[in-house]
Amino acid sequence: MRVIVVGAGVVGTLHAWHAVERGHEVVQIEREEEARGASLRNFGQIWVSGRAGGEELATALRARELWERIGRRVPGLGFRPCGSLTPVRGERELAVAEAALARPDAADRGYKLLTADETRAVNPALRGEFTAALHCERDAAVEPRTAQLALRTALRASGRYAFLPGREVREVVGRGAVRDDHGDVHRGDAVVLATGAWLGGLVRELAPDLPVRRVRLQMAQTAPLGEQLTTSVADADSFRYYPAYASEALDALNAARPQAPTAAAHRMQLLMVQRLDGGLTIGDTHEYEHPFAFDTLEDPYEHLTQVVEGFLGRPLPAIRRRWAGVYAQCADPSRVVHREQVREGVWLVTGPGGRGMTCAPAIAEQTGSELGW
Repeated sequence: MRVIVVGAGVVGTLHAWHAVERGHEVVQIEREEEARGASLRNFGQIWVSGRAGGEELATALRARELWERIGRRVPGLGFRPCGSLTPVRGERELAVAEAALARPDAADRGYKLLTADETRAVNPALRGEFTAALHCERDAAVEPRTAQLALRTALRASGRYAFLPGREVREVVGRGAVRDDHGDVHRGDAVVLATGAWLGGLVRELAPDLPVRRVRLQMAQTAPLGEQLTTSVADADSFRYYPAYASEALDALNAARPQAPTAAAHRMQLLMVQRLDGGLTIGDTHEYEHPFAFDTLEDPYEHLTQVVEGFLGRPLPAIRRRWAGVYAQCADPSRVVHREQVREGVWLVTGPGGRGMTCAPAIAEQTGSELGW
């Protein structure tokens, strides 16, 4: 079988990976010289912690297994099973962590509740003040800016893979065939459109009523910390954002202590991951209303700095990079991804939202199973 994959972000590249793994020939087409979208502008987290129970958690756990397996073969991914810690302060935040620990799927997530001293033993860089921390052993990380490059290097070694950058697919010209803006036609047995947040042009023509929205975020990366941050770190605002933490205890927290004004205005949570060079990726914000602003605002970064410094008990290293990104999310947030046959032999796969980096291997695997690869 010959598979045409359109899009070189993490979702498209993992579709190429699974197709090659199953013995097929793959041509991957990317409109940029390199992917520049949300697949690079994220934390690189394999984030099991807060996923909704049921299909979403099952997808994340399967993806976590696949990431680890791929990481053993492709060291350039920078895969590391670092887990995560969510430090909490006060009885109300602690109650939300305890409610999460009481979930029937808590063991699947690797949840543990640690005292402050136990937390510092796991992650000595956390020298600030907090009551306890929710530990999720199943969380992991990869390097988002280089993961696709490392995967493509491995794919080329198969002899059944070709990468065609700088070509925008403009038209479906038959079953399993597309034409790019160079006028070249690419024919296969199946076409997968994994175009990320690019939902106009051909995608709008093929799926005009697509149940997917775009979300904008802001993030940053610091200079090296100068010591190891042994886990990813979140704050209690992540309890308000991720569905796994919904509980009466969370309702009580929201009623008694709403988010700080800046965090509420920008729909913020703290997530923090250390990069292999020692820098910290921190974020993020969420903007849903169109048209998106084109500015990166200082208030969110000032808020994040304050939160991080409270956990570290020391100044945050200087911020070296700031950026904004846009990802595509299913309008129904309970859906992991939107997968639709839009023409004969042509499938659109989009809308994983902030789950894209986490779930891409399992999403691609499921596409292959549905299409009979």
